[in-house]
Order: sequence, then structure tokens, then C-alpha cells
Amino acid sequence: MGKRGGKRLSKREVADAVQGLFQAHPNEAFSLKQVFKALRLDTHPAKMLAVDVLDEMAWDDYVSKVDNSTYRLNLKTQVQEGTFIRKANGKNSFLPDDGGNPIFVSERNSMFALGGDRVRVAMMARRENHIKEAIVTDILERKHDQAVGILQVEKDFAFLVTEGNIFNHDILIPKNKLKGGKTGQKAVVKITQWPSKDSKNLVGEVIDVLGEQGNNDVEMHAILAQYGLPYKYPKKVEDAANKIATEITPEEIARREDFRDVTTFTIDPKDAKDFDDALSIRPLSKVSQPSTHYAQLYEVGVHIADVSHYVTEGSVIDREAEQRATSVYLVDRTIPMLPERLCNFICSLRPDEEKLCYSVIFVLDEEANIKDWHLAHTVIKSNRRFAYEEVQDILEQNGVIDGTGQPAPPPTKAKPYQGEYAEELIMLDRLAKKLRDKRFKNGAVKFDREELHFDVDEKGKPTRCYFKKSKDANKLIEEFMLLANRTVAEFIGKSSAHSGKSGNSGKPKGKTFVYRIHDQPDPQKLESLRAALVPFGYKVKTSGTRGAISKNLNKLMDDVQGQREQKLVETLALRAMMKAKYSTHNIGHYGLAFDYYTHFTSPIRRYPDTMVHRLLTRYQEGGRSVNQEHYEQLCEHSSEMEQTAQNAERDSIKYKMVEFMADKVGQEYDAHISGIQSYGIYCEIDENHCEGLVGMHDLDGDYYEFDERNYQLVGRRHHQKYQLGDAIRIKVARANIEKRQLDFILADD
Repeated sequence: MGKRGGKRLSKREVADAVQGLFQAHPNEAFSLKQVFKALRLDTHPAKMLAVDVLDEMAWDDYVSKVDNSTYRLNLKTQVQEGTFIRKANGKNSFLPDDGGNPIFVSERNSMFALGGDRVRVAMMARRENHIKEAIVTDILERKHDQAVGILQVEKDFAFLVTEGNIFNHDILIPKNKLKGGKTGQKAVVKITQWPSKDSKNLVGEVIDVLGEQGNNDVEMHAILAQYGLPYKYPKKVEDAANKIATEITPEEIARREDFRDVTTFTIDPKDAKDFDDALSIRPLSKVSQPSTHYAQLYEVGVHIADVSHYVTEGSVIDREAEQRATSVYLVDRTIPMLPERLCNFICSLRPDEEKLCYSVIFVLDEEANIKDWHLAHTVIKSNRRFAYEEVQDILEQNGVIDGTGQPAPPPTKAKPYQGEYAEELIMLDRLAKKLRDKRFKNGAVKFDREELHFDVDEKGKPTRCYFKKSKDANKLIEEFMLLANRTVAEFIGKSSAHSGKSGNSGKPKGKTFVYRIHDQPDPQKLESLRAALVPFGYKVKTSGTRGAISKNLNKLMDDVQGQREQKLVETLALRAMMKAKYSTHNIGHYGLAFDYYTHFTSPIRRYPDTMVHRLLTRYQEGGRSVNQEHYEQLCEHSSEMEQTAQNAERDSIKYKMVEFMADKVGQEYDAHISGIQSYGIYCEIDENHCEGLVGMHDLDGDYYEFDERNYQLVGRRHHQKYQLGDAIRIKVARANIEKRQLDFILADD
């Protein structure tokens, strides 16, 4: 093999041959002589090339030296497991389990893996001036075994045209597996045959025909099915829910603390049906302080629906809830975690109905300092169901100005408080504002993100698109939920940290618990933020204590308010943040600046909260610690499902956005640049916050280069710049509902 076809071998050919030899024998060591012999390298130049190649491979950690002239494949770094990410443009990548950087996988080396599949890869030897590449050697677990798309029925065969880039081929469907589906209909297809060396075809069978594309219900079901989320409730689970007794027995009431006579109300969005939290408040007798004055104390109860009383562990309802892990909120509907009878009726804290709760009862002084607290199973009777808007109106008519952070002034004889339960609401608002101030003083990060909302008609068609800002009423509820979540997490976490027998590591063995954790910002992304802010004259700390970095970020957020670069800075700062997730391994919550935090307050819509209720009940009753490994798996599943639900929600927003803009093609709007990519600029319309893309081909008159570091496109000839956050005037060019894509062009100046 010293020469091929009379020509001397190139270094590339020798490198490919050496790599092939080591991959074919991953557990064997080869001396130089054995390499020469196996590859039939019989000329001096070819042998010298092989020596060079092996030295480079050793330097690159592809092979390791056993001795001076013997090498073996470096399995530790060269064979890894992780997730395959498929891209429509063929630039696929592999994401290692250990959280390392993504590694490029070319289409020919992908083994037909699909997006989300768990795979095993071998690293390819890095060639000079080439990026690191991997080759898929095994598909360990298929992420998707079903797909959503549009049926195309021909004379002899049918196939499903899929959306997105999960599948790189259309799926063939035998005519007898169509389940009555017709051309143009949306369908869910289960894959029965995967691509292989012999056949690149995907083969499947229709498991559900959703209906005609463009129909609102069909499109919403398609989004859910695309993410593997259920859009129907299993009958056996509904039947089990229908058998649950709703009557609260006198024996059950006797076992609980009775709050039925204490002023209690719920505050929720106006269209909510599942009320899983209520607040109660009553003044306690004044307590003498060391100083001369008497302090007024308040008892504030955070009452949470006692879902775990009705949903027993391992039951058919519980297994379904565990699998779903969360309710999914699409634009025009909720896909609940629990059957409707439980989430909207039995567990929901509806007004004037006796309800079972799990409650955190606080005794607070006027500065919102916790003087005492306890955890109790309770029975309540809500006096009133408020919508956020109603509470906001009551606060504002009594002198609260939204956004100032100031509570209502004291009442006077001439101007007493006005509105239902005004005194209680104003007191709760005052305490919430004290709690909020303390949180930010302790280093919580200020991210007041606005949420995009749609008003939809009875057919699901969007009639209005707007941002919903969090006001005092929302913040009131938020602060007491944060307080309850933090307090119960500290109750277990702190006691676990100071008790129990030490393991081999010398650390005390605590009780297994479900925490909501949030890691510190990504240092590289913080550095990118710092570099991007230099031209604007802002500084941001990238090192130092946790509190110092977050206080610095908060100052930055305040400084950019109302500035041209506000959107740019907020977007980059948010990108630097890690994602919050569930875990039994507590590292604290960076964004909230809490050492211990959990989710306790929404068991109707989140499975981790139900797990927390069960663990708290068990430990309160003196039970032993549960199996950590099992709960860690449940935490990972819940975090994954939370992300999936958010992706589905985002897709439903995209769909409604395009639907809302479909009759506005040709109209011009003021917008700002919300994203910069190598293929164009994303622009968000200022008036209604709908986002679309101005493609690179529509930025005519110049050749634009993508300056990724500074988040801008720069014209090569005229030096015209388009930067994240810039104001821009656009015209709506196309609204493709099927692809959920809005295309804009620049409006003529």
C-alpha cells in the first residue's frame, strides 16, 4: 500500500487508513511495525508519514502511547455517549453527557441518527486546520418513535412530509396503514422501520389522523404530538378520577388545623380554573418589643391544594401525572397534568367551598421578618376569588402607584381604604414589598420579563397580541410563594446539613429532597456580555462573589432602562443565565439568591411540587429518607418535561403570531432587531411584539458579514451595520402558517 495506482500516498490517505485500523480494533495496541504491516506500508516515505500521523494523533489524544513505539486507541476520550442534534443544513452535532462542547458530525458519519437520539460516538483524528469531528458508532436509544406531518397519498404508496429537521427523509407509509388518512391531512405516524445500511427509508404507520391543516384544534394537537405530549386523557385515568370521593369527613377535619373562619382568598389570572394557592391574613395581638413600642404581628397563611391527599403514590392517576410532569399552557388551552375533575374541581381552591390544603403558616412583623412559622395540613374556605386585575385596581384606588415599589399610604378618617378586603390586600402588598426589597439586597437578580399574550375568539383566532407586564398584584403573590418555597426547602436542607451520620466523605448524610436549583452564570457568556458592552461604555463584573456579580447585573439593568441598547443588554444578560432545574443535589438558586429553594406551591400543575408534599409529610411523621437515585431520575424527567412543555408553548405562540399577521401582509411597522444570525436579522414589531426574519438575500445593495462577537451584520462595501437592539422599519412580506414563519423586508426609507 506504499503507493496507490502508482501514485505516492498522501498524508490524508495514510491518516484515514491509520484511523480505520484503530477503530476496527479499539481494544488492541499496535507497534509501528504492526501498523506498517497491517496497512502494507512498504516504502520509506509512507512509513515516515505514518509515524508523523501517529505522533499528531497522540498529541490530539486520539491514541495514547503504550511505550515509545506502541499505540492504542484512547477509549477514555475517544468513545463518548450523549445526544445527537440533527440540523436541516447537515451540520449535525453530538452533545456529550458530561456537558462538554458540541462536536460536529457529518451526514455520512451520522448512522442516520435522528435529533434527540442517545448515541455512542468515536472521535475522529483531528486533521490539520479542521474542526474536531465524531462518528456515530451506536444508536443507544431512539428519542422519537413518532412524527407529525402532512400526508401525501399517491397511486401505489403514501408518505408523511414532516416539519422541522427531526427527520432527514419523508416517512413511507404502506397503503394499508393509512387509517383512512387523505392527502393534505395532518397525521401522527409511528415509525416501524429505521434507516439502515441496506435501506435509507423510514417506514411507518398512521396512528392518528388529526384532520385538515389550518384548523385550530388540528394545529394545536399537531404541536403537542410533535413534542410527544399527550393531547387526550386516557379513559382509565378519567374513570379513576371520577371515583374519588369529594366529601371531607369530620374525622379528616379533626386531623387538620382549621382555617375556615380566617379571611382567605385566591388571586389568579382571570381565565384560570385551577386555583392551587390561597392566602389568609389576620392581625395577632401586639407583642412587646425590647424598646418601648409594641410591634404589630400578622399571621399569613400560604395554603396550597393538598393534591397528595387525593392522588396516592403509584396509583393510575399518579403514574399519568408523573409521566406528564407538568401542565402544558398553549395559547388557547391548557393540557392539564391531572384529570379535569381533580384540577378544576376537587383540588381547586374555589370560593365558598371547604378545601383540604397543605399550608405554611407565618407569623410576620411589620418589616416582614419571620417571627415564627410552622407547616400544617389544614382545611380552608376561601372567601373570594380575585383576578390579578381586580386586586391591582383595589391597590391603585388606595394610592399604590405601579412600578414605584411603594405601598399604599395609611388610611385617614376622611379617606378610608376602599374596596373588598382592601385592608387585607394592602397589608399583604406592604409585606410583599418588604420581602422583595430584602431579596434584592441579598443579591437576587432583577429580570422583569414581559410575557406575550393573545386574546383569541371562540374559534381560537387571535384578535389581539400584547405583552403582559407583572404588576404589584402579581408580585404580591410571587413573594409569598417564594417565601413558602424557600422556607420548606430550608426546613429540610438546613436540618439535613446539621444532622445525620457522616459518610466516607465526612459530610453529613441528609434527607433526600427535591430542590429547585439554579447555577451561577456561564463565565464565557458573562465575558461575551462584558465585551459586547464595552462600545456602549457599560462595565459588568465577570468574577467575584455570587452577590457582587448579581448586584452588578442589577445595576446594569437599571442603567439601560429606556436606552437604545436596552434590548441588546437584556437579551445578552438573559443568555448568560443558566437554566433552573430540579435536583436532589442542592447548589442553591443563583437568580433568587437563596441557599435553599424548592417548588411547593403548585402541585395541581407541577409534579415536583407533589413529590415535595409527599416528602415533607413523610419527614414530618418521622419517616426515613427516600432513595436518592430514584428521586434524582424523577427530577431529571421533570426538568426535561418542563423544557419540552416550554418548547410546545413557544411553538403555539409562533403559530398564533403568524396567524395574527396573516391579513397584514404589505403593511409597514416600526420594529427593533431582536436577533442576528448569519442568514439574516430577526425583527420584533414594537406595536404588537410579533417577530419575523429579514433574510440575508433581502438585505440588498451590499455583501454582509456576520460579526458574531458584537452581534451585528456589517456591510463589506458601504459599512452599513445592523446590530441587536437597533430600531428598524419593516414591511410584512409573507406569513407562512404551515411553517410558522413570518418574513419581513426592510421598508423603503
